[in-house]
Amino acid sequence: MSTQPPLETVDMMLNMGPQHPATHGVFRMVLTIDGEKVVDVRPHIGYLHRGSERLAETESYGQVVTLFDRMDYIANLNNELAFVRAGERMMEVEAPERAQYIRVILAELNRVASHLLFIGTYAIDLGAMTPVMYTFRERERIQNLFEHVTGARMMHNYMRIGGVKEDVPDDFVPWVRRLIGEVRTGVEESDRLLSFNEVFLGRTRGVGVIDAAMAVSCGLSGPSLRGSGVAYDVRKDDPYEVYPYLNYKVPVGENGDCWDRYYLRVLECYESLSMIEQCLDQMREGPIMVTGRRIARPPAGQVYVQSENPRGDIGVYLVSDGTDKPYRVKVRPPSFCNLVGLRPMMRDAYIADAVAILGSLDIVLGEVDR
Repeated sequence: MSTQPPLETVDMMLNMGPQHPATHGVFRMVLTIDGEKVVDVRPHIGYLHRGSERLAETESYGQVVTLFDRMDYIANLNNELAFVRAGERMMEVEAPERAQYIRVILAELNRVASHLLFIGTYAIDLGAMTPVMYTFRERERIQNLFEHVTGARMMHNYMRIGGVKEDVPDDFVPWVRRLIGEVRTGVEESDRLLSFNEVFLGRTRGVGVIDAAMAVSCGLSGPSLRGSGVAYDVRKDDPYEVYPYLNYKVPVGENGDCWDRYYLRVLECYESLSMIEQCLDQMREGPIMVTGRRIARPPAGQVYVQSENPRGDIGVYLVSDGTDKPYRVKVRPPSFCNLVGLRPMMRDAYIADAVAILGSLDIVLGEVDR
């Protein structure tokens, strides 16, 4: 009979990031591992902190729009819309109908562009190099339109409290109609290429599962929440702009795994393109800016406004002291909140799945750290 004491085992700590291509930015995860299994994970953020909320207190309302451009730099127009809506509610003004249609068209195109970037880079995370060639081709077409309308490919500075900076070019409607057909074909190609690929399914089905109750408890929103079967979408649950006039579905998943979170974004691309077509059919000529002061000076008070950006529910808490600069701007960023779900998703997963799970959340570090 052996008299040797039993072997003692200890969990190992493994750093992933902050300089790691699959973290999509300067993000660090400290994994606690037992062999190949992840026992726990501790996210470390703050490497990209730029003080955007504090800077907003030193700039006029018109200048703050540029800070929102740079937070979620993949969904610039969606972020701009969230802030200008907060300013409009504070001032009790409503953008003209034509301006609202322009905003929604651009915001939904930005959603498609964001999801296309996710689809391509998520495929790279899992070892597939070809899909990104398809998705970036379509994304470039959308970026070309944005440059044509706003003058910038990314940092647009186009939304204004009370409307938009200027009307769209004369060829906007035919350009967008042509673009919709091209992008829809590109999304279909990417869908056929990747979504039901055996290797891709093996890497994503049943991986990073989070149920509906836990997803709600963690504060998840957007595709990360809807992937768990919760049909919460700010555009439906707290309608704004012209969304109440549009007919569209809110796709939801069943299993709350990486594949559901991925495929929801594919389905949302189809829905967004349909919504844009409806906007083009309904949009009429008219003013694109409310009449009155060009320099916003809201009365003293506070408001909270939420919108649906590609990553989820973005909230803006705005406090005014009656001057032309905000007294306080606080953002409820979806990527930051979605990271709370990382720990329950990652437990008992393999180290090889850590990249797939993190990538399925589609975080943007500029918005996480602010």
